[in-house]
Amino acid sequence: MNREMTLPSPDLLQSDDERFMVEALKQAWKAFAAGEVPVGAVIVHDGRVIARAYNQVELLQDATAHAEMLVIGSAAQALSGWRLEGCTLYSTLEPCCMCAGALFLSRVSRLVWGAPDIRHGANGSFIDVFSLTHPIHNVEVTKNVLREWCSLPMQQFFKKQRNQRSDSI
Repeated sequence: MNREMTLPSPDLLQSDDERFMVEALKQAWKAFAAGEVPVGAVIVHDGRVIARAYNQVELLQDATAHAEMLVIGSAAQALSGWRLEGCTLYSTLEPCCMCAGALFLSRVSRLVWGAPDIRHGANGSFIDVFSLTHPIHNVEVTKNVLREWCSLPMQQFFKKQRNQRSDSI
């Protein structure tokens, strides 16, 4: 069965974290459709999504245009301030060091991520910046939410990339 661009059935979702992660997954599939590494993110404040983003590195030709970076900027605009205390960032992929730093600096209260990133993950897969006590702000972390579903766009994207490379040889 091809599950490309599919989402878990709403009746299977057991928590708000899973429901909001589905919103991040929708963004990841937009990235996939745009030819970007399929990572999506949303920020939730007071029980509602206030910002959505997906990777746009290729579109913007900007290595910092990760979903997490873009959604933090959008949330700051939505709240008219850079301090995102009381906000939860949902990302389909474990954030990298750059994005983890932005979480600390923007004072996001909570991070929920789906799939591990063994190459760049900053929450234990490559390095764990969240295990350190930050002098100003700490981020509560919940990981592996809808892990299989969040891994799927990445698996399909890189499979597609490999197939395109072998077709061009």
